[in-house]
Amino acid sequence: MADISEELFKFNPWWESSYSTNLINRKQYLDFLERNLQNKDIILITGLRRIGKTSIIKIFIAKLLESIEAKNILYVSLDSLALEKYSIFEILREYRKIHHLSLAEKVYLFFDEITYRKTAHQELKNLYDQENVKIFASASSTLIIRDTHAFLTGRSRAIEILPLSFGEFLHFKGIKTKAAEKYLLESYFEKYMRMGGIPEYVLTNDISYIDNLIDNIIYKDIVSYYSVRDLSGIKDLFRLLMERAGKQMSINKLAKVIGLSPDTVRRYVDYFVQTYLVYTIERCGKLNERIRSPKKLYAADVGMRNHITGFRDKGAIFENLTYLKIKHKNPCYVYQNGVELDFFFQETVVEVKFEKEIEAKQKSLFDQFPAKRKILVQGMDDYLSIK
Repeated sequence: MADISEELFKFNPWWESSYSTNLINRKQYLDFLERNLQNKDIILITGLRRIGKTSIIKIFIAKLLESIEAKNILYVSLDSLALEKYSIFEILREYRKIHHLSLAEKVYLFFDEITYRKTAHQELKNLYDQENVKIFASASSTLIIRDTHAFLTGRSRAIEILPLSFGEFLHFKGIKTKAAEKYLLESYFEKYMRMGGIPEYVLTNDISYIDNLIDNIIYKDIVSYYSVRDLSGIKDLFRLLMERAGKQMSINKLAKVIGLSPDTVRRYVDYFVQTYLVYTIERCGKLNERIRSPKKLYAADVGMRNHITGFRDKGAIFENLTYLKIKHKNPCYVYQNGVELDFFFQETVVEVKFEKEIEAKQKSLFDQFPAKRKILVQGMDDYLSIK
């Protein structure tokens, strides 16, 4: 198994020399990993491809090396072609052999991109049950995470890495502004609305990176994995969804526009959701209302959306950013008598009107809606104040 050994040394440079990284810290995610370091739970790190999962793992490993011996930390990217024929158990056995580690000696395991390891959930469970390990695993598909999380009930915790927040965007750009320079902050916020929060794109301004990312997800993660034959159809549907981000999504109307069957459109949308390209939210209400009503759809990143549609309809972009900020609260949308309010969660109703006044019918519903908190988001200050 010399090829395993060689690959493991490539992935783990700290075994042979000191290790540091100049990657930019994303504090809230690193804090989560730190808080869960001492418990036994398997930590599942999820999110869009190239959203920064690997960077967060590498920064966390650098921090661990301050207090844990290098030989007790293993990082493996499981989408490595050199390792695809080996099971996780075989990789771990070779790792223990390299460092003469007994089964009793605790090790910290980082498995990057378990997405298409079909037996990953079983192997992780067996490791958890049988060995002295702390496991961190990342994936770019909700399907594998959902299945793994269910299989590991009581044994795992998951965190999703989202695009950069506005504060992180400023941090990545090296921008510091004073409170008195609000006009500068507003100009940077417009830039944030335009670029979105894909870390590498924010750092490089290379628009081809977004092109490449979209193609990788659609052709590698979706077309190849799900054996999709209609390449132009699925790409056209993605473009159409970006055009309609923030709107109620009628499967039948989409099917008619794109020339696909409703079942095919429904399946393709599910693939986009599973790979974190889009998010959907349900209508608030009873179960039958939620099932019968169309979902609203949002882009995973507004920079991606803008690359497809152009930088237009700032209201839709601003609503999309607002959704991403409150996504962790699992909002639904309100729809009563033909009038819609954007979000409701935890006794809070939110209506987004970028630099516009709320319409009379919406204001009436907004004022009468039984919520303890009511938030009208009309600009940057309102957006930043949402907690």
